Amino acid sequence: MDGVIHHPTRLTLVAFLSACDEAEFAAVRDGCQVSDSVLSKNASALEAAGYLNVRKGHVGKRPRTWLSLTPTGRQALAQHLAALQDLVDAARSAAGSVGA
Repeated sequence: MDGVIHHPTRLTLVAFLSACDEAEFAAVRDGCQVSDSVLSKNASALEAAGYLNVRKGHVGKRPRTWLSLTPTGRQALAQHLAALQDLVDAARSAAGSVGA
């Protein structure tokens, strides 16, 4: 499992972003149901790991921030989900052998 993505807020953030090419900070914050500070902290951790791109710009005169997964981030999510599925499969297999 990936220790960076395993954190529940980061997993939620990466899962949200996996469904789109790029999303505005406020949309991600609302979709993940976290505060600005929680999103910012976790986005920074994902960016430091190379999993997230942060793009800053303006819409009119208002500053905006957009977030997107890197190819490395998408691959890390896929591998993490596969590892979780392996855990589920192993638990089901173990439970099945106990009940036999």
